Amino acid sequence: MAEYLSAAEYLPHRTPMMLLDELLLIDEERAHCRVRVGRDTVLGPFLNAEGQLPAWFGIEILAQTIGVWSGWHGHRLYNTVPRPGMLLGGRGYQCKTAGFPAGALLDVQVQLLMRDEKIGSFEGVIFIGGERYAGGRLNIYQPDDHELQQLLQQGDS
Repeated sequence: MAEYLSAAEYLPHRTPMMLLDELLLIDEERAHCRVRVGRDTVLGPFLNAEGQLPAWFGIEILAQTIGVWSGWHGHRLYNTVPRPGMLLGGRGYQCKTAGFPAGALLDVQVQLLMRDEKIGSFEGVIFIGGERYAGGRLNIYQPDDHELQQLLQQGDS
């Protein structure tokens, strides 16, 4: 079994925006992470009064799993620190209900569909108890250092 650092080590995110607990698998085209919905977990600050996580958080959880995939590859191939990426958009994201149930263990899996130097497309699925609960296609963009600097400067204006 492969040895991985924690999911947080492969992302530029920090608490409270780090939404993944556990990294299970990464390979050339896939990543598999988990997170539990609960008041005492990383998702705790985002739960509604009933203890559910709103369905739209699934998009960010999928995007962070893609970020873990990217960060792992950057670390393994180039020994680089995690870099910010951008979610360009999603297609066909659907969730069975308006929220992920309290106490549920979210099994988050992404599969690379297409990638070039800066843009990638992934199919992502969130399973609960082995059943597809949410998912869709996400398109991401990895800015280079110059583009990232320009974006950060525009944000300061």
